[in-house]
Amino acid sequence: MTAPLTLRARAAAPAKAVWQALTDATELRVWLAEHAEVELPHRYEFWGRYTPEGDAPHQRLLHADDHTLRFIWLLDGEETTTEITLTEEGAESTVIALSQTHWSFDDVISGASIRGVLQTYWALAIANLVDHVEGRPLTPKTDFTSAKMAEEIVIDAPPEAIYESLTDSAKASEWFGHPIEIEPFVGGRWAMGGFDNNPNPAKVLDLTPGRAMTVDWGPIGVVSWELEGSEGKTKLSFVQSGFDRPPYAGWTGWLSGLAELRRYHELPDWRPIWLPA
Repeated sequence: MTAPLTLRARAAAPAKAVWQALTDATELRVWLAEHAEVELPHRYEFWGRYTPEGDAPHQRLLHADDHTLRFIWLLDGEETTTEITLTEEGAESTVIALSQTHWSFDDVISGASIRGVLQTYWALAIANLVDHVEGRPLTPKTDFTSAKMAEEIVIDAPPEAIYESLTDSAKASEWFGHPIEIEPFVGGRWAMGGFDNNPNPAKVLDLTPGRAMTVDWGPIGVVSWELEGSEGKTKLSFVQSGFDRPPYAGWTGWLSGLAELRRYHELPDWRPIWLPA
C-alpha cells in the first residue's frame, strides 16, 4: 500500500471555531456535503451529490476527541481511513492536518477508481473549511452526479488583474502553489510543472487578450475561462468539456485552485493557506 496522502493548511480562526465547523452537522452541510449527521463519539456521516459515491453515508467513526477525528470511509469497495487533526497556533490560528489512505496517482490518471479524486476532493474541502471559518464566500463544490462542468465565481478585483494572474507564469505559479509555465498566445504551451518537466503540455486553442482563454488538455478535455468586469469586481466563468467521462479529480483540483486565486486577490496580507506536508 502507498503512503497516506497528507495535507496541511492554516485557518485564521481559533481551534474551537474550526472544531465546531468540523463536527456540527449544520455547518458541515454548508462547507462540505449536501447531507450530514453527527453524534460524537458514535456517528460521523456525510453524503449527497458533493461527496464521491455519495448515494448513502459510507463512513464509520473510529475516534473523536477535542482535536482529532478518525473514520473509515468505504470507497470503491475498499475501507479507507481519514484522520483530521487540529493544532492551535495562538488564539486566532489553527493548523488543519489531514491524512487519507488508499489514494494513488495512478487512479487519478486512469480514472479506474473514484479514490483518485481524494487528493483534490480534500484540497477543495479544506479550502472551503478555511473560508467558512474566516467568514468568506465559499468556492462551488464538485457535483459528483453530474457530467456538466461549469461554474462561476466572483472575485473582488478588476479583470485585468485576474487576467494577468491566469496568463503570467510567475503569478500563476505563486497563487497555485506549483510551478506553471504558460505561453499566452494561440498555439502556445501550458505546462503544469514547467516545460522541462512536462513532455506533453496542454495547448492554447484560443485567446482573447484581457478576457478569455481556451486550453486543450487532451483526454481530460478542453478548459475555457472568461472574465467579465463590473464595479471593480470580476465574474470568472469556468468550463471543462470534450471529455469521454467526467474528470472529477482534475475538475475539483481547478476549483480548489480558484479558491486560492480569489484569496490571492482579495486578502491584502495574502499568504497561502497550504503548509508543507
